[in-house]
Parts: sequence; C-alpha cells; structure tokens
Amino acid sequence: MDKQPHKLIKRKSEYLVNVSKKEIIIGSIIATFIAITPYLFTLWEGVPSQKTWDTFFGTYTSGYYNDVQVFVWTLLGKLIPLLLLIIWIFTCRHWWYHVLLVPIAMYIYQIITVLNDDIRFAEENQILYLLPVMAIIIPSIYLIRAKMFDKLTDADKTFEELEEEFKIGPRSFRDYF
Repeated sequence: MDKQPHKLIKRKSEYLVNVSKKEIIIGSIIATFIAITPYLFTLWEGVPSQKTWDTFFGTYTSGYYNDVQVFVWTLLGKLIPLLLLIIWIFTCRHWWYHVLLVPIAMYIYQIITVLNDDIRFAEENQILYLLPVMAIIIPSIYLIRAKMFDKLTDADKTFEELEEEFKIGPRSFRDYF
C-alpha cells in the first residue's frame, strides 16, 4: 500500500525533471500575463476623459464615442478576452480546441467595428460575418468527434455509416430545400 503513493510521487518528480527551462520560462510569462489581465483592463482609467488625446505616438480624436476614455474602455473590453482566448487556443490540449476560433473571430470582428468610428450599430450583423467561420469549424469538430467515437468504441463501421448514424433530420442535401 505504501508503494503506490511512492510511485506516484516519483512520476511527478520525473515529470518536473523533464520540463525544460524554456518551457518553464514561457509558462511563467503566460501565467504572469493571465494574472495581470485585470490590471491591464484598468489601463483605461489613465486615459483622459476628453475628445482629443495628445500622446508621443500622435494625436487621437475620438469620433463615434466623443470621449477617448470610453473608446479605450470599449477597446480593452474586447482586446483582453481576445488575448486570453488566443492563449487558450495555443495551450489547449483537448480535441475540441478548434471551436475556440469562433469566439476569436467574433472578438476580432468586434475590435474592427470599435476601431471603425463611422459604424452606427457596431454589432448588428455580426452573425453574418461569423457564418463562414462557423460553417468550417462546426462540421470539422463534429467529424473529429465522430472519428474519435469510432476509435473508442472499436466499431467496424465505415466513416460514412457513422456519419449517417449521427445525422438528425434530412439525409440528403435535397431534403433541406
């Protein structure tokens, strides 16, 4: 009974020995960035509450928001979650990580609309721009899941048979119209 916990501890220590210094440094940088995101979001408080902001990068005049502070607050509200999603997609080890591309595309579109001062209703037709992304991502995730299910169940079905089994509703393209 004492031998099992000892083996578990030995495996953990072996794992720690096999981690390279580069992985530790990169992991530390990522963890530090995630930990300071609440502070990064509060950067908008340092921006003046006026229509024009003069910086050493140049002068920014807020058109749509009429206040530079509101513009930066809105931009950071989209940028911080986008950065966290990008970290998540590069560090995720699950089979479904491609689905994260949908909210990433959504946030990229929202950032573009925030930067475009001339748009009156920024998020009105957002779903139309996300349809091509979702049309690629969702079926591919479904097919990956179907292949995994086939391997896990050790069934001797073909991929087409599995796909037909999972289908709900119309069985052919013509049935949709």
